[in-house]
Amino acid sequence: MNIGIDLGSRRVKIVLMEGSEIVRARSFDTLPFYRRYGTIRGGKLWVQFNRLDLPIDPRSRIFVTGYGRNTINLSGGRIVTEIQAHTQGAIFQTGLQDFTLVDLGGQDTKVAYVERGEVKDFLMNDKCAAGSGRYLENMARVLAVSLKDLGGHYNDPIDLDATCAIFGESEMIGKIIEGIPIPRICAGVNFSVVRRVLPLINRFPRQNIVVSGGVARNKAILKLLSRSIHAPVIAPKRPAFNGAIGCALLSRSALESGS
Repeated sequence: MNIGIDLGSRRVKIVLMEGSEIVRARSFDTLPFYRRYGTIRGGKLWVQFNRLDLPIDPRSRIFVTGYGRNTINLSGGRIVTEIQAHTQGAIFQTGLQDFTLVDLGGQDTKVAYVERGEVKDFLMNDKCAAGSGRYLENMARVLAVSLKDLGGHYNDPIDLDATCAIFGESEMIGKIIEGIPIPRICAGVNFSVVRRVLPLINRFPRQNIVVSGGVARNKAILKLLSRSIHAPVIAPKRPAFNGAIGCALLSRSALESGS
């Protein structure tokens, strides 16, 4: 059994694979996950896998990535970078070998150029959460809509000037007071995410754009991104689990190579 874990800032994703088949995939809210299944040993946090209702064999190989990979100690786990994990997951899920990967995470954005299955270059924006999943969650709360509803609006987006997630809330309230229709504001929120990631994408070729991370489930962002770059945008079947899938695949490769 090969196990991949993505310790995201908003969600923890766990994938179990046998060969190239995904046996189980589970997702947990990050903080409740640590509170419920974590324990402190020797000043470090360990996960009590026996309480997760997952068929995890103690001899299984565990590869870990994500926001919390350097702050949690997993017995037998090997840490890999998010770029490594998401690239492998994207190759597996799309079948592509040449593409630009856009990982829209809970608190940051990463863009990597992949050629012949290898990462040639990458950029990362982790200085502000304004283009991340956390930003979308906050804006949906202010607008009193669900994330699913937010992701359904892309027509006639208003222009949002705030470059900070915190000041963005104040600007949003001002737009509501002005009487601007909620669908247009929702579209503006989605387009603001696209606008922030475009400078990173524009550094690399555009022939194949693959978007991973939980934000890839926002259909409006995918449409607006495709419009902006004038190219098709692909989302893997399981975009939120892409990093965990990549970890499980790296675990399998390490087992096969004996490393």
